[in-house]
Amino acid sequence: MATVNKNLSDYDKTTIPNAKDFRFGIVVSEWNDTITEGLYQGAYNALIENGVDPENIVRWNVPGSFELIYGCKKMQEQMVNAIVAIGSVIQGETKHFDFVCDGGVTQGIKDLNVQGETPVIFCVLTDNNIQQSIDRSGGKHGNKGTEAAIAAIKMAELRRIS
Repeated sequence: MATVNKNLSDYDKTTIPNAKDFRFGIVVSEWNDTITEGLYQGAYNALIENGVDPENIVRWNVPGSFELIYGCKKMQEQMVNAIVAIGSVIQGETKHFDFVCDGGVTQGIKDLNVQGETPVIFCVLTDNNIQQSIDRSGGKHGNKGTEAAIAAIKMAELRRIS
């Protein structure tokens, strides 16, 4: 497991670009909202801690993780430097998990990054059970939202300098 012996919230603040002049979009799935709200809070806090003005953080909600693709596509039309796509898909008894995760959301977010000018950071938990999701949304493994926000800052800086 990738998060074993790693805290997703740990980062070296000295390596993070100055984010005070950036504007970020965060698109949040309402499905598994206990998890996605934890991820959002981690992302929001990391952006604030790195100098982003709260007014420069735009949040949109979408019904589920599959809808993140459209939400992020529309968010790319806004004046934002990077977008964080937040979702949570937990393995169930059907193939729905496979279709949403691999065939849908992952490929859709990849396509937005290849085709668009605004980086979209993938912060969609794809866990086997609810405990794994809890552990990665502010639990014992930290918060993937924090990690995604730091990636968004770095990608916004890359976009700015390139």
